[in-house]
Amino acid sequence: MSIRCYSCGEPLFLRSLNSFRTVERIIKTMQLTFYGHSCFLVEIKGKKLLFDPFITYNELARDVVDVNAIEADYILQSHGHIDHIADAVSIAKRTGAKVISNWEIHEWFNKQGVANTHPMNTGGKWNFGDFTVKCVVAQHSSGLPDGSYGGNPLGFIVYTDEGTFYYSGDTALTLDMQLIPRWAKLNFAILPIGDNFTMDAADAAECARMIQCTNVVGVHYDTFGFIKIDQEAAKETFKKAGAILHLVEIGKSIQL
Repeated sequence: MSIRCYSCGEPLFLRSLNSFRTVERIIKTMQLTFYGHSCFLVEIKGKKLLFDPFITYNELARDVVDVNAIEADYILQSHGHIDHIADAVSIAKRTGAKVISNWEIHEWFNKQGVANTHPMNTGGKWNFGDFTVKCVVAQHSSGLPDGSYGGNPLGFIVYTDEGTFYYSGDTALTLDMQLIPRWAKLNFAILPIGDNFTMDAADAAECARMIQCTNVVGVHYDTFGFIKIDQEAAKETFKKAGAILHLVEIGKSIQL
């Protein structure tokens, strides 16, 4: 004999189980693995989304991460600078990953022998089945390794059933970021904090306020001299702004 709820007659153990499942859906997280600089991987429904692969020439990452062991189903390329694209062609060819980028970078990949590409541009979005990508403004530059034109740099909003996140790419702080909350309620954001070429921690914390996101992963810092930072000071800057800054160890993963 089971004990039932007085109001609805449902067995109490089923009510407890259903409540647990509801909570489980609410607190569902995504795993992010950091490969150094601005390279990271997010797993969504068993699919691996790799962003801006730069490992072979990163002195902080190349002895920690085996670039030939990285698996990817998609590569999202924010822009064409060498410190974001250096390993993209080799990984795309080895894994067969679909490369998502702007039109000019799509054409460049095709010339490198990578045919599985999907061109996009600022303001556009596309449903890839397990996730949707919206391309947004990044205030930066974008030349390709051979000196050819790299088009406009991009940021990405990635929408999934498991949550939504924003990768700004290399960018300055820009008022366009105020539009992000109109398009998405973010679970987390990935923002550059190294200064000199991009936002510093203070600007990134202001970006977090604009996009209404308190859960931030910092990237684009400490890789070389121009972008060395005080990590504890950066974390404190975010704390004062009411946000959390995660600085993930290279090769390690975090649940977000």
